[in-house]
Amino acid sequence: MINFGRIQTAMITPFTKDLDVDYEAVTNLVNHLIKNGSDSIVVAGTTGESPTLTSEEKLFLFSHVKDVAGDRAKVIANVGSNDTLSSVQFAREVSRQGKVDALMLVNPYYNKPSQKGLYRHFKTIAESTKLPIMLYNIQGRTAVNTTAETIIELSKIPNIVAVKESSGDLSQIATIVEGTPSDFHVYSGDDNLTLPILSVGGSGVVSVASHVVGNEMKQMIDAFFSGDVVRAGQWHRALLPIFEGMFFTTNPVPVKAVLREMGLNKGSVRLPIVDIEEDEVSEVKKLMTMIESITVK
Repeated sequence: MINFGRIQTAMITPFTKDLDVDYEAVTNLVNHLIKNGSDSIVVAGTTGESPTLTSEEKLFLFSHVKDVAGDRAKVIANVGSNDTLSSVQFAREVSRQGKVDALMLVNPYYNKPSQKGLYRHFKTIAESTKLPIMLYNIQGRTAVNTTAETIIELSKIPNIVAVKESSGDLSQIATIVEGTPSDFHVYSGDDNLTLPILSVGGSGVVSVASHVVGNEMKQMIDAFFSGDVVRAGQWHRALLPIFEGMFFTTNPVPVKAVLREMGLNKGSVRLPIVDIEEDEVSEVKKLMTMIESITVK
């Protein structure tokens, strides 16, 4: 069974000033993420601005990130969309490319399928590939929640091995943990819920904040799993303002702005997302100050 580790970073897609994919910056960022605690890297997810990337850009990104990461980190390619057939075709293309370690499938968005439709969508895609699959349940961006019962049923499909849970519902998440096999992993999809989700049986996090506080998050998670819950709680409380600050406006605008300050990202974001406004610059400065001063005694 594949081991995604405890910290998976939902990587931004660095752009040049002309908003082309900046592959030199991608290389630097991948090395930075691995150095700073990332066990796996999710490519072309929500934080990676997947809706504005072409299929060709995604395929090249998947290959490039894996070439840079090598065996130092797993690479998870987001291939899901709201069209089952096109998702199957893209999953097959990525599988034939033979680069990535696993696939991610987000809830179909906009068309609001029933639970039966969700089950058949994910099952159909899973059956089109031998690669391990992580589901991504995020109602806030897709207008539909994949229920615990549906995820439990999907966990019986051999290559569906994990879920990134962004429902924000700890009762649902606990039910998933209880009802799925021991080798099925539930990851927090919200940085600020990482520790609470670990407490009900979660395995780790798919993170945005790990771009900048990955090693600190690793200390929090390692403290929890070593039984030092007091220390883990201290780290959680220290990191919480950063977790929340990273979402003062639409993701990935804040994290890209912070990474520009750190010299790891040159460009902005592609429309329809817009960069930080003049009156939001102070929020970025606050984030930088918090990141630079983070400590737990």
